[in-house]
Amino acid sequence: MNTEEILRIKKVLSKPKKIAIVTHRNPDGDAYGSSLALYLYLMKFDHEVTVVSPNDCPEFLKWLPGESNIVIFENDKLLAGKILQEAEIVFTLDFNAFHRLGEHMASVMQEINPVYVLIDHHQQPDDYAQFVYVDPTMSSTSQMVYQFIDKLDDTALIDKDIATCLYAGILTDTGSFRFPATTSQTHRIVADLLDKGAKNSDIYNKIHDVNTYDRLQLLGKALENMVVLERFHTAYITLSQSELNKHNFKRGDTEGFVNYALSLKNIIFAVIFIEDKKQKIIKMSLRSVGDFSVNEFSRNYFDGGGHINAAGGKSDLSLEHTIKKFVDILPSLKNELTLP
Repeated sequence: MNTEEILRIKKVLSKPKKIAIVTHRNPDGDAYGSSLALYLYLMKFDHEVTVVSPNDCPEFLKWLPGESNIVIFENDKLLAGKILQEAEIVFTLDFNAFHRLGEHMASVMQEINPVYVLIDHHQQPDDYAQFVYVDPTMSSTSQMVYQFIDKLDDTALIDKDIATCLYAGILTDTGSFRFPATTSQTHRIVADLLDKGAKNSDIYNKIHDVNTYDRLQLLGKALENMVVLERFHTAYITLSQSELNKHNFKRGDTEGFVNYALSLKNIIFAVIFIEDKKQKIIKMSLRSVGDFSVNEFSRNYFDGGGHINAAGGKSDLSLEHTIKKFVDILPSLKNELTLP
């Protein structure tokens, strides 16, 4: 985003506007952290701002400042639709294609005609926004929101609540600062957020140290179901709908499960397949280490995308047939699935 675009955005935001902030379906820490931080920042200028989320977040994000003010599209389509239709500016955060919102909300977004501002760190964005700030090298959209505020010369306005939201988003999308996109710049931004009031240990504990008996039992089942394909340095986990139901699954309970498969010695590619009978799909989270791109893999075979080492996907096949399709693809990628 160059100086000219920043000046244009400043002009657009110079007078109070009706603004909607939208993030992707099944929101994670970066989705809500970036959206709520931007919401709290824009509210300082007397804009009429609403965060609209396609569906609700996991319980471990409910404490974020401003979360209770989010309008959930699937819970109140009339209100959410009205907010989007009346919005003069719509920020889309942490996604870059309307299909990531779900069919109904995507159709609303395609019908309205606001000024769109896209802030995201995923690859290959769709062409819908008048203002585009996209950088796949960034650790998180929350880091980009900090830098967006910085470009507007307003980091002095980042208070404890904004800092808390941004820190939570960066923490979750960097895997607690261990993923390759975590740079010295990321750490400098985090240092400033700590100086502005973010409590790192409290935030970590609220996100990661909240387990239930059912979630740990579900993790046990996931690990029991793990399959290792040594020839392809690949491991995968499956969870059926009946297994989810048995352990009283709640959204967010499977967060991080795929990383257990990736942590195995000599594994460079890991996937978790989760059956979702309500949506009639198999949801997939894909992770890798090194140069193997799960973004390309997911885009090519499972209607998804993301980053080189972290992506999502889905399948309309049954769980059994999805796994067969996945395993049948691997021989063609044997040369890519090799240890360095």
